Amino acid sequence: MEYVDLRSDTVTKPTPAMREAMAKAPVGDDVYNDDPTVNQLQELAAARLGKQAALFVPSGTMGNLAGILAHCGRGDEVIMGQRSHTFLHEGGGISTLGGVHSCQIKEQLDGSLALEDVEAAIRADDEHEPVTRLVEIENTHNACGGVTQPPAYIERLADFAHARGLIVHMDGARLFNSAVAQGVDVSRLTGPVDSVTFCLSKGLCAPVGSVLCGSAEFIHKARRIRKHLGGGMRQAGIIAAAGIVALETMVDRLADDHIRARSLAHGLNDIPGIKLNPAVPDTNMVFFDLADSIKLSTQQIEKKLEEHGILAHASGPRRFRLVTHYWIDDAGVEKTIAALKEILA
Repeated sequence: MEYVDLRSDTVTKPTPAMREAMAKAPVGDDVYNDDPTVNQLQELAAARLGKQAALFVPSGTMGNLAGILAHCGRGDEVIMGQRSHTFLHEGGGISTLGGVHSCQIKEQLDGSLALEDVEAAIRADDEHEPVTRLVEIENTHNACGGVTQPPAYIERLADFAHARGLIVHMDGARLFNSAVAQGVDVSRLTGPVDSVTFCLSKGLCAPVGSVLCGSAEFIHKARRIRKHLGGGMRQAGIIAAAGIVALETMVDRLADDHIRARSLAHGLNDIPGIKLNPAVPDTNMVFFDLADSIKLSTQQIEKKLEEHGILAHASGPRRFRLVTHYWIDDAGVEKTIAALKEILA
């Protein structure tokens, strides 16, 4: 069966153009810095984000981990959202591998960190406490509904943090979704922060990989940490080639995913028992909660959807997240709406 797979945009497969580029990619040994395709990808990414340098890594988790460990030492503390991906879904790597402590504060409804909450979380200069070193933000913010963080807020937060001697790292796994949704150049979102990582393997459709960007000195440190983490790859140009195609051809079309997410949300809004939250998707994620009137469990709904040829992911005991991407077309959206209407009737 050909499934409509809405579990995540991580399920995207490389396009024919990517497969061709991968087959033809000139390669070298990236641990020696001489894979020309990796170097090209890193230069392209740094230029797009307005940074001095970039580092190709196997995953966004490794990108965030290498980035934070390049900025922080053992016993330092990072302020981050309590629903951030780094806190919830990255295995506690900054603590288990780097000895870096995290301080989680509550996000606002739009996924931002209120400056007064950041201020309250900054540690005093006291030997009994860890040293506050860094603030991490997420853009788009996954668990808060795939919401975007605007340039004005990022500038305000970065100025606030820098004035207090703090570093700002952005988990930009879906950074280009945020830029496209807001109609701004991606460098407007990344310019104020000290470092940023973004994924090639989600909406941009590359099969694997993320890129960490920042100053040349920072990337030099992060490269050493990537080696510690086992992320030094050899002829990595074969997969980096897909990343180049992704950056050159797949960014603007993310708007199609956002349009389909809104169409999906509009259709679901008419189904009794479904409560959209947020009501209108910012980007490519549709979240909804089940009303008490729905007696089916999320597991039962997942199974019934699969019987209809649709794969979906429950993100909570009574909550679903549906994600549109390159391989979801208008027919898939309509099929999903119809299936849920039938299942929940």
